[in-house]
Amino acid sequence: MSGNIWIYIFTAWFISYLIRVLPLTLIRKPIKNQFIRSFLYYVPYVTLSVMTFPAIVQTTDSQIAGLASLAVGVLLAFLGAGLFPVAIACCVVAFVAQWLVNLI
Repeated sequence: MSGNIWIYIFTAWFISYLIRVLPLTLIRKPIKNQFIRSFLYYVPYVTLSVMTFPAIVQTTDSQIAGLASLAVGVLLAFLGAGLFPVAIACCVVAFVAQWLVNLI
């Protein structure tokens, strides 16, 4: 990256600003199309999932430990556990699974 760093910072700021301002200025009426409404509803969840799931598997030295913690987290969340117990259980499972993999 050669050049003036302020140009890069300004460009990043400007693009981020446009992404937030353009929908407010271009869309004045409520969105009535059911497909577009459901699409916009699920975009944050999909984005979070796409960023989180690879990190879960690739953070540990062994992908087995990451997959084990992911499976435990999904199971506990499905059974209705809260965010904090799920996070603690996933950390413990990842730690123990990584320790067991290192023993082998």
